[in-house]
Amino acid sequence: MASTGLNKWVVSGNLAADAEIKTVTLKSGAKADVAQATLYVRGVRNREESFTVSLSIWEKSVAWRKLPYLRKGSLIICTGSVEPNPFISKVDNSPKAGLKMTVLDIDLDIIRNMEEQLDEAVTEEPQLVETA
Repeated sequence: MASTGLNKWVVSGNLAADAEIKTVTLKSGAKADVAQATLYVRGVRNREESFTVSLSIWEKSVAWRKLPYLRKGSLIICTGSVEPNPFISKVDNSPKAGLKMTVLDIDLDIIRNMEEQLDEAVTEEPQLVETA
C-alpha cells in the first residue's frame, strides 16, 4: 500500500469548551449532525506557547460516541485528518495560521467533571417498573 496522499494526524490537548452539535446541509441535500469544538495544544519546545485546532466530529464516526464525555478542560487525544485554516485575529486584525481537523477517533485521557457524573449515577434511586 502506498502512502501517497495520506493525511493522518494525532494531537493531544485540552478542550476550550464543551462540544456544540449543529445540523448542516450536505451538497447532496441531506442533513447531518456535526459537533464542533476547539482544542488548546501546548507547544513541545516551549510550553508557554500554544495553538488551537478547530475540531469537527461527524455523526457515524467512532469519535461521535465519545461526545458525552467531552467537557471543557478535558485532556483528549484526537486522530484524524488536518487542513490549514487561516483566520484574522480579533485582537489586532492580523492574519494568523490555524488548523482544522476532521476527527475520526478520540482517546479520553483526563475527563473533567467525570467524578461528579459518576456520583450522580450512584446516588440516583433506581426506578421501579410495575408489570401486570
